[in-house]
Amino acid sequence: MASRRPGQTYVGVWTIGYGHTKNVHAGMTCTPQQAQAWLVLDTHEAQDAVNRLVNTDLTQGEFDALVDFVFNLGATAFARSTMLRLLNAGSIQEAAAPFALWDHAGGEVVAGLLRRRLAEKAEFLA
Repeated sequence: MASRRPGQTYVGVWTIGYGHTKNVHAGMTCTPQQAQAWLVLDTHEAQDAVNRLVNTDLTQGEFDALVDFVFNLGATAFARSTMLRLLNAGSIQEAAAPFALWDHAGGEVVAGLLRRRLAEKAEFLA
């Protein structure tokens, strides 16, 4: 994951470090150590969400791809997603298709998001 500049906004959401969003505001800065600590915390939260929401067995690649997806989009979006419904119905291969649908920000396709989604899909299917 690429690090963002301190206090950067992305589609109206302030981020810092490696995409941390909680309690972030304009002008906020962090040390590399704080960015790493937030990344660990945020990825643990994403792991917990995947473990809580998915009720089917996953390979390590599927799990890792979903954790990255949830880290980026949030557990709430994942909980309401077609992807999760397909996973929990046992349609693992079909669940990979929606990754590419999550490439928009502010109503527009974002090339970086599309690259990220395609990488997650590849890891999921590996």
